[in-house]
Amino acid sequence: MLSRFFSSSCLILLSLSRIACAKVVATENGTALVIQNDRLFTRVDKASGAMDAIYLDGQNLLGTRSGSTGVFNLDCYCIPSGFWTPGSTQPTYELYAGTDSTGTSYAGIRMSDTYTPTGQVLEQYWFLRDGETGFHTFSRFTYYNETTPFLRNLQEFRTLFRPNSNIWTHLATNGRQYAPLPGAEAVKNEVVVQDATWYLGNTPDDLYVQEEADYFTKYTFQDTWRSHDAHGMYADGSQIADNSTFGAWMVMNTRETYFGGPLHSDLTVDGIVYNYIVSNHHGDGTPNITNGFDRTFGPHFYYFNHFPAGTDLQVLREDAAKFADPVWNADFYDSIAKHVPNFVTSKQRTTWNLQVDLPKNAKNAIAVLAQNRVDFQDNVLDTKAYQYWAEVDEKGHASIPRVKAGTYRLTIYADDIFGQYIQDDITVRAGKVDTIRVKWVEESQGVEIFRIGTPDKSSGEYRHGYEPDLTHPRQPEQYRIYWPVHDFVNDFPEGVTFKVGESDVAKDLNYVHWSVFGGYANSLRTEAYYGDGNVNNWTIVFDLEKSQFYQKRQATFTVQLAGAKTAAGNTDVYNASEPYANLPYTVNVNGEDLAPWVIPYYHSSSCAVRSAVICYNIANKFTFDPALLKEGENRIVLSLPYNATDYESAVLPGTVYVQYDALRLEVSSGTKHGYKRAT
Repeated sequence: MLSRFFSSSCLILLSLSRIACAKVVATENGTALVIQNDRLFTRVDKASGAMDAIYLDGQNLLGTRSGSTGVFNLDCYCIPSGFWTPGSTQPTYELYAGTDSTGTSYAGIRMSDTYTPTGQVLEQYWFLRDGETGFHTFSRFTYYNETTPFLRNLQEFRTLFRPNSNIWTHLATNGRQYAPLPGAEAVKNEVVVQDATWYLGNTPDDLYVQEEADYFTKYTFQDTWRSHDAHGMYADGSQIADNSTFGAWMVMNTRETYFGGPLHSDLTVDGIVYNYIVSNHHGDGTPNITNGFDRTFGPHFYYFNHFPAGTDLQVLREDAAKFADPVWNADFYDSIAKHVPNFVTSKQRTTWNLQVDLPKNAKNAIAVLAQNRVDFQDNVLDTKAYQYWAEVDEKGHASIPRVKAGTYRLTIYADDIFGQYIQDDITVRAGKVDTIRVKWVEESQGVEIFRIGTPDKSSGEYRHGYEPDLTHPRQPEQYRIYWPVHDFVNDFPEGVTFKVGESDVAKDLNYVHWSVFGGYANSLRTEAYYGDGNVNNWTIVFDLEKSQFYQKRQATFTVQLAGAKTAAGNTDVYNASEPYANLPYTVNVNGEDLAPWVIPYYHSSSCAVRSAVICYNIANKFTFDPALLKEGENRIVLSLPYNATDYESAVLPGTVYVQYDALRLEVSSGTKHGYKRAT
């Protein structure tokens, strides 16, 4: 039991017989290491390597430890058999204390442990400053093994704030997505319907069921990293003596050491506050663990706040989000760099500026710096490379602070614009403010005949995507809810036929193009429905005048996908026993099949079934002779293989599927393409 006496400037820890006034104290004994200031107390248990006590203003935030709950810890899916939690094999610890360059005291703890059979080393760092109610974290993974130079992939690497306490009442992903935690009775009566997904409708009076949905899944609370700032849990005070409110937040103050760029999405909170540093939940690639792998991830900031009774959840979340800034605390990070291997100090960084002439109609443009000469979605290929991005304003300006010196690929993309601008070999030099000026012209293969959807890297504009669920007060976006509630067979009993110029993408195109609907992992339609080709085949109808195609040289049909699930699921592993590991996608123009686009296994995403509309983006241009077109009505049929499924070891649907970003038909008298120009 911790006994405390709080004053405005002192904290007395009777259990460890230490007194500290207006500074951070670091203490170690035979069983634990403690870092504390006058408001926040944290303790790391030497037997497990986990932080097993976090108190803010005297309130226990973790609760009572029980098994894997009531702790903050690091773990990985990185050993031959799968998961490993460091801290109990052969851990070592180091305690730090000092004063940073601003004169502010700090303390820190390092936990290091080795998985002895194969030699991976995992390290977790926690740092606490005076005057702050949160700790700065770094997580390091190393592998040095010449005998086994390739081990496996680093499938998951994460930290978890995992309380065992009834004070927490709500989950929050961002300013839009938040909801009450399901109550104990709802959990007691839950029914598993899919991997990490439960039906809670047996308890209709539960606040989550009333406000959010009949189904609960950790995927409902996923988010895309592009503009993500802070997520966590909120205590509304109903289980606290003075009814005051508390928050526990993971603040994404830096993004440079994650992978996948701004399109990466991942789990945020589900009763655990995650920092998913590495994962392939939605199909992004993961780095291979090879001899010499040594990467320190972070800094990231776990922040805890305390407000008066009745303070709204979003007030606490926004208080946390103000720290989502890589410049904030930069001087402090430079001061502790001596304790953190691989950390890049300010002397090795600079501010990078961009001035771009954007295509007409470009909206919400973004500039990405990431691994050179590869798609930023694949930047796991170089474990030394960092990533950065910034929004481009209406005048075409973007600025990214604290960019590590190096050579990068620049990628710019924007809503309403097909394709993207790419330039390799962008050199960033430390200490010199770099400005690059570029001109981006939208790609073009001729005169645009039609476009369907908005090129924005997302399938959210289609039916059941971003559309709010008006049946519940929280009105969550429909794609976030367990996918079978959006019954394709009922919505499209005759299949999909979309008439250009008449149909509405928000009603007449589904957010997922399935090969099969129903069956395994669909608790509402338990029998698989294949139809007569009206599930796997979608038809686009459009009218043409003869002058639009007659004696033209080439027609181009562009398909941009926000995600595609082949038989590889989200594993990026080829399985020769699965006929659709590489997925053939076919376009038929007025009865003539074009050469299929074979979507490779390593571009597969587990997207819609994990409540997402932005996953690994891919695209293809189908070119054909305009003589296939005709005056009057034309038809293009988009086809997945009929009844194409795979084996799923988890409770997930076996069907393959794609999610459209946007489609476009162009006809050209030549072969002119878009271009880029840089200075």
